Amino acid sequence: MALNKKYTVKYKRKKLGLTDYVARLKLLTSRKVRLVVRKSLNNFTAQLISYDSKGDRVLKTIKAKSLKEYGWKYHLGNLPSAYLTGLVIGLEAKNLKIKEAVLDIGLSESLKGSSLYSLLRGALDSGLIIPHSKEILPSEDRVSGKHIQDHYNLLSQDIKNKQFSKYLKNNINPGNIVKDFQEVKNKILNKYKNG
Repeated sequence: MALNKKYTVKYKRKKLGLTDYVARLKLLTSRKVRLVVRKSLNNFTAQLISYDSKGDRVLKTIKAKSLKEYGWKYHLGNLPSAYLTGLVIGLEAKNLKIKEAVLDIGLSESLKGSSLYSLLRGALDSGLIIPHSKEILPSEDRVSGKHIQDHYNLLSQDIKNKQFSKYLKNNINPGNIVKDFQEVKNKILNKYKNG
């Protein structure tokens, strides 16, 4: 029980490990729209959120699952999926007349070249201005899935059948991921260019 100043009750979201209020305050003082990125094992969620005294306003939400509309057949939790999700949210931001944003990765660990920064790279390539360091962004080969394609091509047929069984059962060749990535990227760019 909090009876005096010797003990202060923590905020509920801090106690549950859901919010870092120090980091949140720094993001809010920038007075820019936040690009909030959250990752799960099989999906990415990217949101454009603006601060309001009554509560944050979500301007746009894009999930990696929406990439299926563009013909993306691969896993939705990898680097190419993150990049394409970032590209879509960046183009949506342009439609909303948002030019600048600040990245909010929440309590996720910040690792150089991670999928969170692949999403950031997609948003940057769409024309959105976000403060960042160039060293943290993944390389073009990793973003396009070349590392997945190279790994697939190195494996023997037995291991391919085990490790990529779901793809092979659905007649999807992981050896073509770079080509498929470019096709989906072009579909996304053409959709927002024309509409």
